[in-house]
Amino acid sequence: MKTKTIVFIHGLFVNNTSWKEWKTYFEAQGYTVHTPSNPGHGGDPVYLKNNIPGELRHVGFDDTVDNLVKLIDSLPEKPIVIGHSFGGLMVQKLIDMGKAAAGISIDGAPPKNIMAPFSTIKIVWPVVNFFKGNSPYMGTKEWYHKAFFNNYSKEESDRLYETVAVPESRKLAKDPLFKASAKLDLKKPHQPLLFIAGSNDHIFPAAFSKKIAGAYKDPGSIVDFKEFAGRSHFICGEKNWKEVAEYVLGWIQKNT
Repeated sequence: MKTKTIVFIHGLFVNNTSWKEWKTYFEAQGYTVHTPSNPGHGGDPVYLKNNIPGELRHVGFDDTVDNLVKLIDSLPEKPIVIGHSFGGLMVQKLIDMGKAAAGISIDGAPPKNIMAPFSTIKIVWPVVNFFKGNSPYMGTKEWYHKAFFNNYSKEESDRLYETVAVPESRKLAKDPLFKASAKLDLKKPHQPLLFIAGSNDHIFPAAFSKKIAGAYKDPGSIVDFKEFAGRSHFICGEKNWKEVAEYVLGWIQKNT
């Protein structure tokens, strides 16, 4: 019997509200869909920007993994996990732990054992800035336009900022650089993995996403890669998001 449960995992700088349309789409296809928020990230983005949760100072990689594992262990079957950006790293971690039936990493972050390119480090420096300690990070409208909403005019980007952007945990952003638990075994057999990239992604270039996919070495395990032309890091919320969702659905139907 094919798995009919999906867990969507959001990335940094946004929260689970970013999956609203995907949740509706996949529920219409007969799936049971869960969209958990990472610790310290729950709520309306407008409210969170004005009331930055103090909890963000303490939220780390292992807390986020544990939060997802607790949900997954409560489900009647191993789910398909779909994650964006940092959520894509969570997908890889859950596959590594044997907690998922299949995984889709969209514009996903790398595990500890794959070095990000300088262009990535440069654009995410404001949040990983080691001189800022673990103080919560709230990106500016200018940063979001450069990093996230670069396929939109500045005016459109500013409107998206109001409804999408949330404060972030610096600790959560930095942990994968140091935590042993963020290092994955890329040689062992694993459940099917799909990596999706956007050719206009300013945080994780498509060539880097392809490099992550290519780092998985087990010849008997499925690892696929798909690049979407012209898409930014906001690939899951952009105007053509449904085209990406339809591709994911087709891949799931074929591989689970």
